[in-house]
Formats: sequence, structure tokens, C-alpha cells
Amino acid sequence: MNGGTIRVAVLGAGAVGCYYGGMLARAGNSVVLIGRPLHMDAIARDGLRFEAKTFSENIRIETATAATAVSGAKVVLFCVKSTDTDAAAAQIAPHLAPDAVIVNLQNGVDNSERIEGKLRSARVLNPVIPAVVYVATEMAGPGHLKHHGRGDLVIGSLDGRVSRSVLQELKDLIEKASVPTVISENVAGELWAKLVVNCAYNAISAITRLPYGEMIQGHGVRDLMRDVVEETLAVAKARGVTMAPDMLERTYRIAEAMPAQFSSTAQDLARGKPTEIDHLNGYVARQGESLGLGVPANRALHALVKLLESKRARGA
Repeated sequence: MNGGTIRVAVLGAGAVGCYYGGMLARAGNSVVLIGRPLHMDAIARDGLRFEAKTFSENIRIETATAATAVSGAKVVLFCVKSTDTDAAAAQIAPHLAPDAVIVNLQNGVDNSERIEGKLRSARVLNPVIPAVVYVATEMAGPGHLKHHGRGDLVIGSLDGRVSRSVLQELKDLIEKASVPTVISENVAGELWAKLVVNCAYNAISAITRLPYGEMIQGHGVRDLMRDVVEETLAVAKARGVTMAPDMLERTYRIAEAMPAQFSSTAQDLARGKPTEIDHLNGYVARQGESLGLGVPANRALHALVKLLESKRARGA
């Protein structure tokens, strides 16, 4: 990376990918968004319509629909849905530059290791850097990004597999694009902290079709969120993950920071798309079962979202 502007590829340019890709492009970097034709065609024609909290503009930015477009990029932002992780990692493996770093901006706690596994099986040794994402965004239409709040990142290295100097270069690059970034010595704990938040909000927002600010005011919702948080923390503790002691209050405060945000699970269901619930409450349910821990709140929310997915799939 070594200072200056660089080539960045955004794999899975939905709301999160377009936000960070757009910010990096505004800072002068050469960015290619790789995503679905619906959005990529609109962006190629009109630019990325970026409606942020502090500005609104159309950003001219390169687009592609094939994973081969990662070729030549020094940084690859890995933003596909968790359900597509293995396939996407296998697709990019033959096309990665030898000195490229992959920055994983996905939900869930095990995706970086899944990406590494697919790359290693193809004898590709590029480093994978997990990033914890706190941003409220949505695609309001083809090529139209709306930013509702925050945008900060936490990055780090799992088991010291990425050097501090590489992390610092990445932090400098991202912060030049006006994206606050922290290097954590406990990125595993930060990933689990984000999982706690996702498990507490995503399913309930999807089931109720409410944004966070309204959702949390519902009768008994805070108590349900508390149960989800406590179960998820118990699983994390059993897995040896160190967590902050105030996770419940941190989780409640998300509704204050992002009151108008619908969860990504709610957005996926509204569009008739598969959700990531298997990698959120479903992941906690599976881990709880394997560890002999009771996780009824997570299990129930997972089951209800899966029913809604099935209903959408049947067109009911």
C-alpha cells in the first residue's frame, strides 16, 4: 500500500460495499465495484448516487459483474453475503495480485477463517484482515446508496497472522477517506461484540418490519434482547472469547445511534432475498447445542426468520 492512492476492488457491492468503495473513490483511489447487474448498470450509466449524512453527489466509479475484476487490486473489500463466502473466495483466488490484502467486511465471526481456508486450498497465501463494520446504509434503488449513520471500522489480526505494519497502512488508507478506523488487539472479541448486536436486532427488526428506534420500544422487546445478548455472551465465554463487560448497554445504545435503520435481515426479506440468519442467531444456536448451552431465544428467532424466508420463497 505504501501511501498515495491505490487500486481497490469491492467484491459484493451492495449497501456496505458501495459505502466504503464510494468513500475510497472520493479520496482519489481507483475503485472497481463488483456486484449485481441491476446496480452496476445504473452506476456505470449515472455514477454511484451517494446520499450521505453530510453530502449528496454522484460518484463516477468503475463497475464490473465478474469476480475476475479483483485482478490488479492491492486491497479487496470482501462484502458478499455470508451464504456466498466459500464460492466467492474460490472465484477470486486465481485472480488475486500476490501483494493484495483481503479485508473482510462481512457479518458473522467465522468468515475470515472460511475465506482463508478456500484460498489456502487453492495455494493462495494472501492475508485476510477481519473488519468489524458499524454503518447504517441501504440501497434505495438501482445505484442509489443512502447513508443513515456511523461508518466506523475496527480491524485487527486473528492470532497475529497479519503484521502491525500492514494493519497500520490499511488504517491510514481508510482514514484518508474520512472513515474512522481502530486497530484492535482483540479483534475476535470485537467480531463477537458485533454478533451480539446482530443477534439482538436483525431478526426482531425483520419479524416486526420496524426500524431499530421503534422496535426497541415494543412491549417486552428489551427483555427479549437481554436474553439474546446473555445467551450469545455465554457461548462466546465458552469459546474462550474475551468480551467487554457492558455489552447489554452497548447493544441498547445502537438504537439511539441508528433509530431509522432496518436490519440487513429485514432488508433482505423485504426484497425476497435469502438472509444471513444462519450465520447470526442460527450460528449461536448451533454453537450452543455443541457446547451443551441453552439458547432458546436465539433458537426461536432463527426459526421464525427461516419460516419467513420459506414463506417469501413460496411467494406467499
